[in-house]
Amino acid sequence: MEIEWFGQAAFKIKLFSGRIIYLDPYDIPKGAEKADIIVTSHTHGDHFDSSSIKKLMREDTVLLGPASIASSLKQFNGQPLRIGDSFDYKDLSIELFPAYTIKKNTHPKSNEWAGTIIESGGKSVYHAGDTGRIPEMKDLAKRNITVALLPCGGIYTMDFEEAIEVALDIKPEIVVPMHNWGKDLNEFKELLEKKDPTIKVEILENRTLKI
Repeated sequence: MEIEWFGQAAFKIKLFSGRIIYLDPYDIPKGAEKADIIVTSHTHGDHFDSSSIKKLMREDTVLLGPASIASSLKQFNGQPLRIGDSFDYKDLSIELFPAYTIKKNTHPKSNEWAGTIIESGGKSVYHAGDTGRIPEMKDLAKRNITVALLPCGGIYTMDFEEAIEVALDIKPEIVVPMHNWGKDLNEFKELLEKKDPTIKVEILENRTLKI
């Protein structure tokens, strides 16, 4: 499995099978590899970027997102899922997980927006979406998450401190910080590795992570 970061919360995941999944595509460059599956967590413009979605779609591309944004998904014939439900296809499973903020009112729980868990080939990736630290995350410690993609820039979601607390809750093998709003991710790496050196931090600026 290969993971590539495009900035903000936008990722491309290439499975062992060659299947391509994009998560919250935003500002995707022209000529990017087309998607088999696209997952969007909510309708904010840097997570539901219509122009990027159009660039990535083929006739058979599947677009997934939470049922709460069904009206936005409809323009692309997208498939809405309820939080906790999964889309299972051949070599993969995609589950929507709760994502909301408690300390901020930017992403209320009542909106029923989502994070995403992808499982394939014995590996799992958790994309937290726009979220704060929420009680449901402690359940992820039982899921043996391989890679957690965590927002850490503050402003609308978690800052460094809260994202580190989430990493300690989840205990993934690897944390990839995202949505950092210009903050130095090397500082995040140092802080988390001091708290728990068993959790590896990978900064994906200008490189791809292979797991």
